[in-house]
Amino acid sequence: MSNFAIGLTMFGGALALIALRMPVGIAMLLVGGLGYAELSGWDRLFATLNTLTFSRFSAYTLSVIPLFLLMGDFATKGGMNRALFRCARAWMGHWRGGLAVASIGGCAAFGAICGSSLATAATMSQVALPEMRRHGYSPALATGTLAAGGTLGILIPPSVILVIYAIYTEMSIGALFIAAVIPGLIATIGYMLVVNLYSRLVPGAAPAAERMPWRERIRATGEVWPVMLVFITVVTGIYGGWFSATEGAAIGAAATGIIAVALGGMRWQGLKESLLSTAETTGLIFLVLLGAELFSAALALSHLPSELSAMVAALPVPPLVILAAILVVYFILGCFMESMAMVLLTLPIFIPLMLGLDFGMDRNQVLVWFGILVLMSVEVGMISPPFGMNLFVINAMAKDIPMGETYRGVLPFCIADILRIAILLLFPALSLWLPGLW
Repeated sequence: MSNFAIGLTMFGGALALIALRMPVGIAMLLVGGLGYAELSGWDRLFATLNTLTFSRFSAYTLSVIPLFLLMGDFATKGGMNRALFRCARAWMGHWRGGLAVASIGGCAAFGAICGSSLATAATMSQVALPEMRRHGYSPALATGTLAAGGTLGILIPPSVILVIYAIYTEMSIGALFIAAVIPGLIATIGYMLVVNLYSRLVPGAAPAAERMPWRERIRATGEVWPVMLVFITVVTGIYGGWFSATEGAAIGAAATGIIAVALGGMRWQGLKESLLSTAETTGLIFLVLLGAELFSAALALSHLPSELSAMVAALPVPPLVILAAILVVYFILGCFMESMAMVLLTLPIFIPLMLGLDFGMDRNQVLVWFGILVLMSVEVGMISPPFGMNLFVINAMAKDIPMGETYRGVLPFCIADILRIAILLLFPALSLWLPGLW
């Protein structure tokens, strides 16, 4: 068997094991180890494993991951999701479809301090879903809105997926965070337009709530300014070069923890739960990173990425067509794979391929643009029927609503996502303008 064939077998084998519900990190570690041994021998594999763990996890930049996760846990324990939703409801709840629009706004704001799609969907559903159902919203719109809104957690910076992408590609975390701002705003506005159109086309699906008095609006706004101050400080501090991404994550986690205690939502038990949850999630992520490292090394030995890149670059089709095909692959994989696993499994194949195509940009611009497109494609996969992960999270929060209703409600948001990706595919400046100012 040729090295190229071994590489293809490894990729297919990893997908098969993941489909059989083997943990992603273990699947990539097992397949990568067997492939490495086949290509270089068992002695070289053991020598690599002897140093791989330390060389991978001693990197200072990796400490940003548990810090951003801790910030999201503190925000949840502190009840900041409730404060954000109350503020959005106070200003927008009286519109047609206003509670759903407020849910989108709350998800976007919570995503600015969370960085996880599943966490955003789950925590915002706890406060927004009962409100929408109490006001007579259709089950399809209510659950579809929250499933889609949850995806803003990985698009609005800080985003754990972008951090991992930046570490893998050796790109600036700050540049990727800034690049995601405009696409994140477009996504938020697009989702709000979907709600507005849905409420007009389906009468009675989204009744208006009562109008809040100005005193209540001002009070609700006053509850969220500390949260927004943390977000602005972290993002502008990283962007402005005042501190590194890791230092910014530490500042954000500390500030969010202080706010959570001050608001009365977190006590000693909540602190212990946050630390344990962060440690468990970090351990899972690091296991996936370790498996991805060995898997990538084995693929590099097989020359699959470089040979595949040369083959694809020689095709008589424009680079944009090839990029669009890659994004379709992400749509498909996203229907049955978790986002981080999908990204780490495919980057060893797709990054060399992207760098081998001529888009009229330099290397850094291509990687930033591709990173944002990958992030949005992963986001679509999170809400794509039948196996989008966010759909199952929302269904677990609303067990009495049939999954078919959630599928029906999320489809308009999927269409909006595809249109947004097409716009950013055709107009890379929407992703590259802000980083270009850095």
